[in-house]
Amino acid sequence: MIKAIIVDDEPLAREVLREYLGADEEFEIVAECANGFEAVRAVTQHDPDVLFLDIQMPKLDGFEVLELLDRSPAIVFVTAHDEYALRAFEVNAIDYLLKPFPEDRFRAVLAKLKNVGRASARPNVHSLRPKPLQRIVVRDDDGNIQVIPAARVDYVEADDDAIVIATGGAKIRKQQSIGELSGELDADRFVRIHRSYLLNIERIEKIELYAKDSRVAILRDGTKLPVSRAGYARLRELL
Repeated sequence: MIKAIIVDDEPLAREVLREYLGADEEFEIVAECANGFEAVRAVTQHDPDVLFLDIQMPKLDGFEVLELLDRSPAIVFVTAHDEYALRAFEVNAIDYLLKPFPEDRFRAVLAKLKNVGRASARPNVHSLRPKPLQRIVVRDDDGNIQVIPAARVDYVEADDDAIVIATGGAKIRKQQSIGELSGELDADRFVRIHRSYLLNIERIEKIELYAKDSRVAILRDGTKLPVSRAGYARLRELL
């Protein structure tokens, strides 16, 4: 069964989703939530495979819910507002349903979710996750949007509650945690080598011993990044 949680502050909207989901025997509704706080608790308790998530809700909106989660279910936004589509793209949502939507549109979303799960090499339903992020979207203080292909990222550095993305000699700041981005990028390419650094392993020139139990990664452009013991263990699994 594919475990699903419905999050919407409108009872009628939850009822519609419950009816449509209930008609598909491959899905199991493990919780229904009327606000963001309930959603965070329910995800922690049930570890769902997919979250059908409203955006505009009291107390916590849908995006704030995602920022508080320590695990990454597949996300389907269900909203009456189309202006959040760009942000939905940023968090790698599986789909974006605009209310009111016909049942056949919802069926197409369920089919997409099933295909995502089957494409994984792992047979269990917990492998149902969005595909690795292919592009990183950054909005600056002036509202300008920059799209960075993930393959062009050299490394990412934590900067307080934000990150700095190093790409082709440029450094671009984004309001996001390094842990969150790490969970979205391709785990076969990007490795958390240190609590403050996420590295594209294709940029590595060599790894040198720096001190006892301490190493440094030297990139092709000469940049040197610290590698923790845990980070070195992760690198050894891929290199």
